[in-house]
Amino acid sequence: MESNEFARIRVYLEKTQREMAQLLGVSVKAVQSFEQGWRNIPVHIERQLLFILSMKEGGDTQQKQCWQLMKCPMDRKRQCPAFEFQMGKFCWFVSGTICQGKVHDNWSDKMTACRSCKVFKEKLPRGLMGS
Repeated sequence: MESNEFARIRVYLEKTQREMAQLLGVSVKAVQSFEQGWRNIPVHIERQLLFILSMKEGGDTQQKQCWQLMKCPMDRKRQCPAFEFQMGKFCWFVSGTICQGKVHDNWSDKMTACRSCKVFKEKLPRGLMGS
């Protein structure tokens, strides 16, 4: 996640830097450093922020599960944690999912794939993600 994305999400959530720090369990200085690009945003902070953002948007009861949208075969579904834990609307939050036919090596690779995926795009507000 880029520093400008972090800042845009904080503003969208209508949180001050202090409130964001409390929400994420970090110092105000850390939030300032994330937004200025002085410090990389840790994976656990990015995941938490994206989850909070998706929950702010509310549950879309019409949104299909990822395996339905992606038309995953049953053998792939059985191996995928998103299917196992019935998190098909939050598959981007779960590490180890089988996306684009493979398990990604790390969070960064996974998020690169997720950012172009319709499941991720449908769950988060338009215009906040990306440069």
